[in-house]
Amino acid sequence: MTHYYQETDWNVVDYQIYCLDEAVIDPQTNTVFMLRGPKPATLQKGEYFICIGAAQTFGRFCEKPFPILLQEKLGIPGINLGRGGAGPSFFSHNNEKLMDYINNAGFAIVQVMSGRSASNSLFESKGLGYYFRRSDGSGIGADEAFKEVLAHSNKKYIKQIVEETRTNWIESYQELLRQIKIPKILLWFSVRKPRYWEHYYNVSSLFNQFPQLINQKTVNRVKKYGDYYVECVSKRGMPQPLINRFTGQPTTVENNWGEIWTENWYYPSPEMHIEAAIALEAVIKKLQRQE
Repeated sequence: MTHYYQETDWNVVDYQIYCLDEAVIDPQTNTVFMLRGPKPATLQKGEYFICIGAAQTFGRFCEKPFPILLQEKLGIPGINLGRGGAGPSFFSHNNEKLMDYINNAGFAIVQVMSGRSASNSLFESKGLGYYFRRSDGSGIGADEAFKEVLAHSNKKYIKQIVEETRTNWIESYQELLRQIKIPKILLWFSVRKPRYWEHYYNVSSLFNQFPQLINQKTVNRVKKYGDYYVECVSKRGMPQPLINRFTGQPTTVENNWGEIWTENWYYPSPEMHIEAAIALEAVIKKLQRQE
């Protein structure tokens, strides 16, 4: 999905999409995994960093997301592996070539991604926020899947499915972080803190804001597998007006579901990316001093 953002968002941002390696495959599309640029000029072992995450790491609607800001601050190249809708299993399952690039970096920043990317006993995920029913193999979006569960199940069963999903998410993160052999910085990047009270009225009351379904208890289960943990919680610059980069005038973007956006109310704003880069830089410099 990530490189498709370029098709819809061209008038707002040039994401400088490129191919890192034709051997690195996107498991959802079974095609080459296309990345957000700029493309690094060189990649010497240990002399670059890598950012793993979803659309928040990719930096939708943002000219300079935190991976680019960190490149400028640190003076070293970086690879932005942000992929719209991704969860931990997207990066860890059957992706040995990609893992080689990750482990050849000097350090990795791993975003805390959405819980709706994880499977459960009703729905199977390929590491993205899109499900396949185990009953008949038909596809369904994660929000619609949980809307069905809420509409047709009692509270006890809903809690069971939520617990299964979180458990699978935790196990996927543990597996991903175990596979990463270099220093790892786990990044919470959101408009909310991890602690929240879930309700069962509708999908939004169950999921809460990004990263959906993930609470403090769930984060605590994976923090110990990283070397550092950074929280960046902010609403600065939200909602972000969408501006045509050619005319300087307000514009609209139509997403893949036919919705028209006049402003960005979901993805981190440029101001939020600046805050994330500042928070990460402090930890990275601490890491570098210890080397």
